[in-house]
Amino acid sequence: MVETFLKYLSFEKRYSHHTIEAYRKDLQQFVEYLNTDFEISDICDVTHTHIRGWVVSLMDSGLSPKSVNRKIATLKSFYKFLMAREYLDINPASQIKPLKTKKDLPVFVKEDEIINLLDQVEFSDDFSGVRDKLILELLYSTGIRLAELQGLKEADVNFYENTIRVLGKRNKERIIPVGNSLIQLIGNYQNLKKEQGMTGDKLLATNTGAALYPMYIYRKVKSYLNAVTTLSKRSPHVMRHTFATHLLNKGADLNAVKDLLGHTSLAATQVYTHNSIEKLKAAFDQAHPKA
Repeated sequence: MVETFLKYLSFEKRYSHHTIEAYRKDLQQFVEYLNTDFEISDICDVTHTHIRGWVVSLMDSGLSPKSVNRKIATLKSFYKFLMAREYLDINPASQIKPLKTKKDLPVFVKEDEIINLLDQVEFSDDFSGVRDKLILELLYSTGIRLAELQGLKEADVNFYENTIRVLGKRNKERIIPVGNSLIQLIGNYQNLKKEQGMTGDKLLATNTGAALYPMYIYRKVKSYLNAVTTLSKRSPHVMRHTFATHLLNKGADLNAVKDLLGHTSLAATQVYTHNSIEKLKAAFDQAHPKA
């Protein structure tokens, strides 16, 4: 039944390979727990008590509430699937509630720091330098995810409309407008690719012409952010947070930012408004006589 569920996530829900593997590991861990602690081999024999025991064991092992909640969400999705397929009459996960977690504000790079990185830091004029700057410009100008950046193809860039086509989660496509400077940078980069004799359909490539892999991009971004910020987190996703926060700080419409980020729910975008509120609070505390 687990494999049937995973196939459903892959072919019907169109979840990414990474997400499906996370579901697989969670369910395998749960099955091992059932076998070891209760000698249960049929996952349909599970009750609310068994699931609650697993949650307690995860907490006792030192797993963070956020990680435990992800595993709870996996079980809820799995048993909801079994109920829909009429394998069960009672959902044993229906009464399981997620743990309370501390809500951290998204980390973002300050405007002067990101401008310093993109406009003041010197990048070489060769293929490697232009490619590295393009990685940073794309992340900051579009807010795309690491996997989306890695998956960009040459054909996804529309030089006439100044747009980029992005394939997001669950193969959902969206079109993101970009500025003239980024379009020019992409054109320059593509010319250098041709001079190097690179023919792959992926937009971004290593110095040898191979498609960029996630850790390559992560290391590049972290290396450049090290030069301009003291943030503890320095990653491609921080650039996504920076994109969203800066737009909202400048008065962008929340729904427009939601569409640009590829969020399915407005609630996922609203987390960035807290950064804007914190900025207003700081301004009030600094300037108002009654602060």
